[in-house]
Amino acid sequence: MLADMGADVIKVEIPGKGDDTRGWGPPSIEIGEDSFSSYYLSCNRNKRSLALDIAKPEGAEIIRKLAVEADIVVENFKTGTLERYGLGYADLKAINPGLIYCSITGFGQTGPYAARGGYDFLIQGMGGLMSVTGEGPDAPVKVGVPVIDLFTGLYATIAMQAALRHRDKTGAGQHIDCALLDTAVGILSNQAMNWLVGQKVPKPMGNAHPNVVPYRTFAAKDGHVIVAIGSDSQFAAFCDVLERPDLRAREEFDGNTGRNLNRVELEAELENEIGQRNSAELLAAMDVAGVPGGPINTIDAVFADAHVQARGMLQEFGGEEDPLSLVRFPPVMSGSPATLRRRPPALGADGRGVLTEMGLTEDQIESLAAAGIVQLGRTG
Repeated sequence: MLADMGADVIKVEIPGKGDDTRGWGPPSIEIGEDSFSSYYLSCNRNKRSLALDIAKPEGAEIIRKLAVEADIVVENFKTGTLERYGLGYADLKAINPGLIYCSITGFGQTGPYAARGGYDFLIQGMGGLMSVTGEGPDAPVKVGVPVIDLFTGLYATIAMQAALRHRDKTGAGQHIDCALLDTAVGILSNQAMNWLVGQKVPKPMGNAHPNVVPYRTFAAKDGHVIVAIGSDSQFAAFCDVLERPDLRAREEFDGNTGRNLNRVELEAELENEIGQRNSAELLAAMDVAGVPGGPINTIDAVFADAHVQARGMLQEFGGEEDPLSLVRFPPVMSGSPATLRRRPPALGADGRGVLTEMGLTEDQIESLAAAGIVQLGRTG
């Protein structure tokens, strides 16, 4: 995200191996002599790759020299790892007091789990998300994309931007401690408050909403549709679409509280009515009436959607010989739009350029490569 918005992001990777996600395939594609997994491609555009062995003193010294000029350092090592190489926050703050240093770990820098590693799936379970996802408690399921990883990245980006504004005012940098488990607890949102206020443990409800009714999927004659009603006026309009004004006139369905308390009876009525209708015709009528609803698209249908195409969510990169389709940065900014400048890099592809910018000579760079401290990629 920061790279999309114009930051020069140098991705430091292990020589010979690189980012673990480089191998998280299939599917993968071949570009030139390098193979790129789809997972890696999804989150590494606009970055430069420096393959560097930070366990060697010469490698750690290169990081320290980069940190002198850097605005932000982001690291995702287990707690305490970088301190062993003299690359912890205190070490780098001593040479750059304005540095913003963001640590992203499974469980944070403190607490009894601090030394553990963490993965999205694990944290979806530990953080309560899986307990409210799925059809019932006997078959817990995770969300279909790594939402904890993604939300942690979003929170980290917000925190880093706030830290930059703080530095603008004070000149001081700071340490940002981001934990996947903290994120998981934070995004429990209304479910957390349902517990804190009502002292009743939330359970999985399939596609139904714990607080808002009707707000779920329903089976039409030819497939499922989503009905997402958030106000009394929308409910009244939906009843008119279904030609069931009697439903909005019934006292027990008056207001969301009434509909929530009597959801079983109401949803049975709606299931019967919706089950007799064609999904496309029903959704078209809902759209005209201003009732929120939609289909359940497969991924190919998402990219075929006329609105998604009109918004330019898919961007093509590269030439005819090596085309690459990437999903763009979602916000549209009128004054400083995000840009797609670099394809996700091959391992070490930018090492020579980064080291040259630091002032190293060609002989010094070749010496580091010969010693296995840096790996120079085919284009770097």
